[in-house]
Amino acid sequence: MAARTRGTRVHGPLVQAPGRLRAFVRRSEGGLILLATFVGAVSGLAVSGMTLLTQTLREVLYRLPAGSRLSAMGAVDPLLLLVGPCLGGITLGLLILLANYVRGPRKRPAIDPIEANALHGGRMSLRDSLYLGLQNIISNGSGASVGLEAGYTQICSGVASRLGIAFEVRRGDLRTLVGCGAAAAIAAAFGAPLTGAFYAFELIIGFYSIAMLTPVVVAALCGSLISQAILGTQPLVAFDNMQAVTTSHVTSLEIVPSLILGLFCAMLGIAVMRGVTLVEQVVQASGLPRVAGPMVGGLCVGALALAGTPQVLSGGHGALHMHFAEGAEGYTGLALAGLFAAKAIASAISIGSGFRGGLFFASLFLGAIAGKFFAVAAPLLVPGMAAFGLTPLAYAVIGMSALAVAVIGGPLTMTFLALEATGSLPITGLVLAAVIASSLTVRKTFGYSFATWRFHLRGESIRSAHDIGWIRSLTVGRLMRRDVRAVPLDTPLPTFLRAHPLGSPSRVVVVDGKDRYAGIVSVPEAHALAREAASGDQPALADLLRFTDAFLTPEMNAKEAAAAFDRTESEALAVLDTSRLVLGLLTESHTLKRYSEELDRQRRAMVGESV
Repeated sequence: MAARTRGTRVHGPLVQAPGRLRAFVRRSEGGLILLATFVGAVSGLAVSGMTLLTQTLREVLYRLPAGSRLSAMGAVDPLLLLVGPCLGGITLGLLILLANYVRGPRKRPAIDPIEANALHGGRMSLRDSLYLGLQNIISNGSGASVGLEAGYTQICSGVASRLGIAFEVRRGDLRTLVGCGAAAAIAAAFGAPLTGAFYAFELIIGFYSIAMLTPVVVAALCGSLISQAILGTQPLVAFDNMQAVTTSHVTSLEIVPSLILGLFCAMLGIAVMRGVTLVEQVVQASGLPRVAGPMVGGLCVGALALAGTPQVLSGGHGALHMHFAEGAEGYTGLALAGLFAAKAIASAISIGSGFRGGLFFASLFLGAIAGKFFAVAAPLLVPGMAAFGLTPLAYAVIGMSALAVAVIGGPLTMTFLALEATGSLPITGLVLAAVIASSLTVRKTFGYSFATWRFHLRGESIRSAHDIGWIRSLTVGRLMRRDVRAVPLDTPLPTFLRAHPLGSPSRVVVVDGKDRYAGIVSVPEAHALAREAASGDQPALADLLRFTDAFLTPEMNAKEAAAAFDRTESEALAVLDTSRLVLGLLTESHTLKRYSEELDRQRRAMVGESV
């Protein structure tokens, strides 16, 4: 038994992998691929389990026939439509109360995969991830208008992160493993391995490199295969023939309406994201307790479903399949606009009131509705639009990807989703044009995806999953020289010159009578002024002070310090605490050297070189 456990270490509640396995994974690319394969398999099981559990909840709560989708049902008991989401909100509120009692109220939100890879080197809390996943199951299973994709990626990335920590993988490999978990989750959810892989590259890891291609793709394939074996995931779109998509041969001219639709979807996506924020602000301003928010929000969503259609409930999988089915072309422009508004409001209320989930699938559904509305309304406004050979179904596919990229991000992710869903290269080319137009418009006019917008509202400056955590850890406090011998401000100049001859350190920090920072004196400048001064007219030390109001603080990072050197045109600045007491001194040359070394290390890690 002793030999079997040799090399295994325990860090608190976390059991580390045996030493030989850790070494194999750290030193071998094959070891990392095997670990990614395991992550993919576990992720496929997790996605399948969450899907089955939420479906069971909906079937029990709304008395649905086995296998039926809530959003595709034509008739549901009106009382259940009204109270179903409300019951889910009550359950969620009770869960929050219980968690607060057991763990205490949280001071900050749980870390999601994007934030983990951007700031924390891929480190996530598995306990927090499971808690958020449970909240997502309750929210989606009760009919709240949120998708499960956020829960899928949270749990699968949390598992991947925990495994990576157990194997003590390097920072870059841990970020890759978190991407593997997210890739497998999305691939399992949609039966689309390429979509899952590029979701990881674009949204979770932040870049693509040859070194991470194999583990991410292998994880996505494993997740998709296991989910397909358990659930038999339906494709988003099933075309019997191309006549369902086009009425003539697709030419480059069809790019024109695709670009217009992409711009239209970009504006709609921004409106949806701002709508969620508006609801959150209204809920906060109302003074409603956090635990009561989901209950009130659920009641409002149920009222929308009762007044309109069950299509606004849950993620919308059944409704999306229904709109892509044959015979689903009978909607008028007014009906489509009303459905879009109802679903968007239901999603905004659900997330804004405290239900857990994301807008991934809701944005796909809203985009499909927007595309069909565009197909109906555009020829009425511009008669020439009817001459193009695209059907409402084609516009639905293009709109689905264009609006999703506006809200979620990831142009190639949404393009590959359209390709894997339709199998049509001509339509995929039009989708690519639309998503580029949509992505560019959102980036230039709004600047955020839904996830990064919420980070912005919390005060975080995260625009993507690109690793900036190392910049924040490279602080002035770590870089500064601490052995600073400050000189009192009342020191006579001759005494100062004798203590600091030419050739000694060229910058001296000066403090006042209360040991507070007064400024910096240049030793060569002091000697030069002393030589030039008339006899008996020696300047005082106070006359030589520079940068009296320019200084650094220990929590600044290297990038902020470099900007301060640029702004003050100084080669060195003092580091002060909040009371203006001197903590150290930092030079521009040392800052730029360390910053450059870290940048080079990150570059080598990105291209797969050893670091």
